[in-house]
Amino acid sequence: MPEARFRPPWWPENEPFPPAGRGPWRWGRRRFARRIALGIGIFFGLLFATSSLALALLSGVMGLGEHRGFALVSGILGLGLLFGGFVLAGRAVQRTAVPLSEVMEAADEVAEGHYQVRVRERGRREIRRLARSFNAMTERLGASEGHRRNLLADIAHELRTPLSVIHGNTEGMLDGLYPADRAHLEPVLEEARVMARLLDDLQTLSTAEAGVLKLHREAVEAAHLLEDAVAAFRSRADAGGVALDVRVEPGLPIMDVDPIRIGEVLSNLLSNALRATPPGGSVHIAAALVEGARGVVLTVEDTGSGIPPDLIPHVFDRFVKAPGSGGAGLGLAIARSLVQAHGGEITAANPPAGGTTMRVVLPASRR
Repeated sequence: MPEARFRPPWWPENEPFPPAGRGPWRWGRRRFARRIALGIGIFFGLLFATSSLALALLSGVMGLGEHRGFALVSGILGLGLLFGGFVLAGRAVQRTAVPLSEVMEAADEVAEGHYQVRVRERGRREIRRLARSFNAMTERLGASEGHRRNLLADIAHELRTPLSVIHGNTEGMLDGLYPADRAHLEPVLEEARVMARLLDDLQTLSTAEAGVLKLHREAVEAAHLLEDAVAAFRSRADAGGVALDVRVEPGLPIMDVDPIRIGEVLSNLLSNALRATPPGGSVHIAAALVEGARGVVLTVEDTGSGIPPDLIPHVFDRFVKAPGSGGAGLGLAIARSLVQAHGGEITAANPPAGGTTMRVVLPASRR
């Protein structure tokens, strides 16, 4: 097998591999198993030699060397130790060395970017646990690689439309096809804003998912959060002929949250609910106590068409959106990340009566 196959990806390009003075880089599983077997064989060989020497000395000290029976017993005991050593060496190689060598070979494959590789869970309990952890690691690496590729494809898709508008309008004005007036410059500016919002959303999402998003927590009442969110959408609801009401259960505990970030979550949920609700419908936003008084649950209910059933399990994933909906499909993904950053959870459901119910559970303040 070529030695270049085992060159680690992190090895400096300007240094030869394998390094001089260390021999060929050939960590094959057969050689590894032979080394383990050789080490165990040497150990038991020394044990046999030591035992034989001890028996010989004992027979000399006790004057038993002339007794054939004792000599026979000594020989049988020594051969038994030797045979037992080979048996234990074989079992150790089978239960430890071979599974470990499989993990080593699989690690080489992963280093080359083959994340679909898996190892068999066999051998001792610790080795089986290592194999399970290795398989879980490769599965997550493969999933992360798939998500990365999908994310790049989705970003390219979302940026293509505004870039096409900007490119077409700008080129048309430069070529003199139409004047550089307000009517032709406003679409360029609007598409630039769309791109800026998309990039801001991606930055917020990435920092939240990485766990480095800074939260400015305050002691906030649920009623204030809901009232501020509704006030921003009251005129839009009235213009669309949608009833918008607030219900707050009395005696709710104080929440320790970032009011701006949770306000963004509620704004996204209300915006989606109003967009999906036809004239004459209604949107209800409520706050109630979580069972067991462990926190507060915020719900946004609408009487719209609901989320397609096949999208329910993926509605909080990046760039997932229902047919005909606006935006880039990042709003609910950001909402989930922001809620999880607060130690809460968010779920979506289509109740039997119709519409959509979004449920946000936030822990109560520990102060």
